Amino acid sequence: MKRKFKFSGRYAGYSLQGLQKDLLAGLIVAVITIPLGMAFAIASGVKPEYGIYTSIIGGILIALLGGSKFQIGGPTGAFVPILFGVVMVYGYENLLIAGFLAGIILLLMGIFKFGSLIKFIPKPVTIGFTSGIAVIIFVSQIANFLGLKNVENHETFFSNLKEIIIHIPTINLYSVLTAIICLITILLTPKFAPKIPGPIIGLLLSTVVASLFFPNQVATIGSTFGEIPNTLPNFRIPEITFERIQQMIVPAFIIAVLGSIESLLSAVVADGMTTSKHNSNRELMGQGIANIITPLFGGIPATGAIARTATNIKNGAVSPFSGIFSGLIVLIILMLFAPYASNIPLASMAPILMVVAWNMSERHVFYLLLKTRSSDSLVLVVTFLLTVFVNLTVAVEVGLLLAGLLLIKRMSESVVTVKGLPNPKHKNEKIDANMVSSIHDCPQISIYTIEGPLFFGAAQTFEQTILNAINFKPKVLLLRMGKVPFMDTTGEAYLTSIVKNFSKNGIVLISGINPQPKKLMTNTGLATLIGEDQFFEHTGDAINSALQYLNRDTCLGCKHFAFRECTALSKGTHVIEEK
Repeated sequence: MKRKFKFSGRYAGYSLQGLQKDLLAGLIVAVITIPLGMAFAIASGVKPEYGIYTSIIGGILIALLGGSKFQIGGPTGAFVPILFGVVMVYGYENLLIAGFLAGIILLLMGIFKFGSLIKFIPKPVTIGFTSGIAVIIFVSQIANFLGLKNVENHETFFSNLKEIIIHIPTINLYSVLTAIICLITILLTPKFAPKIPGPIIGLLLSTVVASLFFPNQVATIGSTFGEIPNTLPNFRIPEITFERIQQMIVPAFIIAVLGSIESLLSAVVADGMTTSKHNSNRELMGQGIANIITPLFGGIPATGAIARTATNIKNGAVSPFSGIFSGLIVLIILMLFAPYASNIPLASMAPILMVVAWNMSERHVFYLLLKTRSSDSLVLVVTFLLTVFVNLTVAVEVGLLLAGLLLIKRMSESVVTVKGLPNPKHKNEKIDANMVSSIHDCPQISIYTIEGPLFFGAAQTFEQTILNAINFKPKVLLLRMGKVPFMDTTGEAYLTSIVKNFSKNGIVLISGINPQPKKLMTNTGLATLIGEDQFFEHTGDAINSALQYLNRDTCLGCKHFAFRECTALSKGTHVIEEK
């Protein structure tokens, strides 16, 4: 009996009609991918064909093994500054090693389920370095746009900007004209022919114009990098040594972090455009495997490309086959038409990258964050400036550190310790800070409401607030901890100090404590020091217990009347059961 083959998982319900849609979407994406792949490779300081190799191998593997049905993988603008820096300092061979190591890091991130941790990277940091990368890419293409001669590439932004300024007299008007034709075509195509990829039309039109009307007057891919081969390179394992691993581990880590951020952002965008739900850990593993294998064929690091993924979905893709088809079509085009690509002017490539930089700059979000004039604005500006004027590695490290420090500062300021008393006008005599005054306060019972996490950034302030406020040595200290969601060992240590200091002459009671702080106090022995019978679920029960510890001689004639029992206690007529 013959069994009918059925697709399952991400391919459930797949049909011939779906295959046709994926093939069309893959074709359109492939046409867009080729100029972008070459452009990103050139901007990264390597030969253009390496970007095509990445689009083929990385694109197929990411689609096949990743966690998003619609993800299109390949070289992206986010990698340009870090890859360019690696090539300038260490060379192309070490770039392959950095990409290989980044792939291993990504694979491990997926295996150990780090996919969900990427969301904890603050938005000002991602917007800051993304905008900085956009500026670097845009400026790096000015020389090709203007056709400047003898411009040397440097690692730093200032040095490259200086090179452009120095060589402005060598401007080539033919290059400018070629670049303008390509730029105008890219900008106008979406308005008049939205379904046709603007970059490929701009590239073809400007190349044809340059070849027909002023041949040999502008630098081309062939004249600068040599002819593009029409085959994939042979499989080759880079020479990996311990010394090289030490050299490249930091760049590899930055590549892995950037790759994970961009790929997961792209997957989230795809989820928003469709009814699908990506698997973030599988996505990282797919990205990792792709980046381990791609360098073995000479490719540069790859990640999920947001714009190409969105184009894939808009053109009807229904499964990962579209990404696989895209890579295969790029391979076919490489084999058939690679020699013709050598005639593409560099001036035609420049506008493509400039438009990419403009689109990825996140200028609207940048402006909104800047307008808040908050700590986020500071993180944004610092990350942006360090990306542009120092390097991406330092920018990400400092941005994350600064964001973390500012978060700790904000959290420490959010911890509030307020003295209060029951308000008889409220239901259940709710504790109210406004009830405490110089003529309405209990000399023997101090009630403090603590709000916010008791952690290392706020614990010392909490301790000082309590100790400074109880110099008059009340008989009972009641701490209301129902609004303390979390306490770390530093917070526990300061609370222990308060308990030990106060217990010499009085009693400490705790009400409404949450499970995590209570468990920590039990594990450290603080709960035993306080006494398990001194913990109460409700403040009212804790107050009733506190009244049992009062010195009734002190209560005689007291006019504060902090509690409803105080009238009788002041007259000496209230009976309290001895504890």
